[in-house]
Amino acid sequence: MALDYGLTEEQREIKELARKIAEKEIIPIRAELDEKGEFPWDIVKSLAQADLFRVFIPEEYNGLGMGILELCLTIEELARGCAGISLAFAGSALGATPIWLFGTEEQKKKYLTKIANGEWLAAFAVTEPSAGSDTSNLTTTARLDGDYYILNGRKQWITNGGEAKVYSVIAATNRERGARGQSAFIVEDGFEGFSYGKKENKMGIRASATRELIFEDCKVPRENLLGKEGMGFKITLTTFDYTRPGVAAQAVGLAQGALEEAVKYAHQREQFGQAIKSFEAIQFMIADMATQIEAARALTYSVARMIDSGAKNTSAYSAMAKLIASDTAMKVTTDALQIHGGYGYMKEYPVEKMMRDAKITQIYEGTNQIQRLVIGREIIKEFGRLT
Repeated sequence: MALDYGLTEEQREIKELARKIAEKEIIPIRAELDEKGEFPWDIVKSLAQADLFRVFIPEEYNGLGMGILELCLTIEELARGCAGISLAFAGSALGATPIWLFGTEEQKKKYLTKIANGEWLAAFAVTEPSAGSDTSNLTTTARLDGDYYILNGRKQWITNGGEAKVYSVIAATNRERGARGQSAFIVEDGFEGFSYGKKENKMGIRASATRELIFEDCKVPRENLLGKEGMGFKITLTTFDYTRPGVAAQAVGLAQGALEEAVKYAHQREQFGQAIKSFEAIQFMIADMATQIEAARALTYSVARMIDSGAKNTSAYSAMAKLIASDTAMKVTTDALQIHGGYGYMKEYPVEKMMRDAKITQIYEGTNQIQRLVIGREIIKEFGRLT
């Protein structure tokens, strides 16, 4: 039983392809990679061979020319297998988004083709030790010196950090102007003055690499400026409008995987002489979980279609999708563990890992408190325009 979301045959094929990779390649190794904190390079190679990195890249740069909906369908199925492993793909899409939205033709040809081919992973670097939710308060600086911008500072908790070959980096070119003094740059692995800090030892998404980026008089060619000076904050916000539905899709896939594990366990586990699936308390929990997931999925798909249609202002709706889906993932994984009882707390069962993985979806690409702030401001602003 499944709702018909009006997917095209091509969209269904993309979704099924990602599901097969999750079933055959991701699920068998997810516990091991989580335990070791190991990056899933073999899965990355499989995704490249399946042409899935082409999904979010325009056709003229070796991509398939699909949209945010197809990206979400892919992320959802990969995350159903493992949220951490799915981030190698989703994080690369995040890092590539500023380039295909704001890059020059030369920049797109140089970088997007490599990302589409699966040769290079990408990453997006905004967060700093003193600038998490407050992305307008960056201390990483960039100054123009002849043919190069010289970057100095640190970026923290960067997904795909150390594994990606290309980074979209936001830095202040004029700190006196605050958010309006930020600019965006394309930084390649190996640039002089660019290095990596420690790999973080995380609670969840442990198969995803999260590292600090260090810029010490890092030389970035002048032609690697994205857009114009002063556009950095706009590039950040626009990028998140496009990519937050991807976080929502990750949360939906993760929640779906947890629901399936809970239902399977409810069929197998017996108490008081009968399978726990027959208990009304369990049925009510499963009903709530399934309903919440479907609501989150419906909003996520709708927002993705809205973006693909060319809608101009999607900030509030992208934030809504991330908000409801990540809160759902946290609730569903918690309830899935509860249905498992004591067994759910043990690492032999995947719901323990799923619960740990779910928490980050409420934090990255803007905490859910920030999402509520975005939504509230946009709704109030819209009301002001109508009155």
